[in-house]
Amino acid sequence: MIIGICGGTGSGKTTVAKRILENVSDECVAYLQQDVYYRNLGDMPMEIRHQINFDHPDALDNELFINHVKALRAGEAINMPVYDFASHSRRNETIPIGPKPILIIEGILIFIDAALRSLMDIKIFVDTAGDLRFIRRLKRDVQDRGRSVDSVIKQYLDTVRPMHEQFVEPSKRYADVIIPEGGYNEVGIDLIAGKIRAQLQQELAKVS
Repeated sequence: MIIGICGGTGSGKTTVAKRILENVSDECVAYLQQDVYYRNLGDMPMEIRHQINFDHPDALDNELFINHVKALRAGEAINMPVYDFASHSRRNETIPIGPKPILIIEGILIFIDAALRSLMDIKIFVDTAGDLRFIRRLKRDVQDRGRSVDSVIKQYLDTVRPMHEQFVEPSKRYADVIIPEGGYNEVGIDLIAGKIRAQLQQELAKVS
């Protein structure tokens, strides 16, 4: 079973994924974040890297992402890239990920590509108010990604908000389930976790 979790920046996608993992044994679940599949800009001058629109689908190496999802679905292990958000480049090391009965993929643009959507069994959209999403992104980028407050605000106004309106928000129509307020929605999390557990039981019954 492949579960896609989409939503705007700071909507709580990662929290939803982690809450699902808490409710289902992590031994049964593999987890891929679209964020680490940004294109490697290591050969570009730093001033050019800062001008890239990272909220546009073209900023992502979606071909590699889809190939990795297909490989895991086929029972093959992958080497997931490690992305350095401060330098906008991939690190030399990778993280090995093995196939498991459940695969969760998460990202702001995972519903944009029809080929990627077609691989998902359940599509979840995390719907959170814009002001809360901005506050969460601001805190994350300053604390975890070494950004200044002014640069985060500028990027949000220049690209994040327009790209959300152009790509992310319209992709909500592809969702099977919409979860308001993300990981704080206990009912939504319980429903999804229950569906996953039922699927795992079915698979175990087939094996036995």
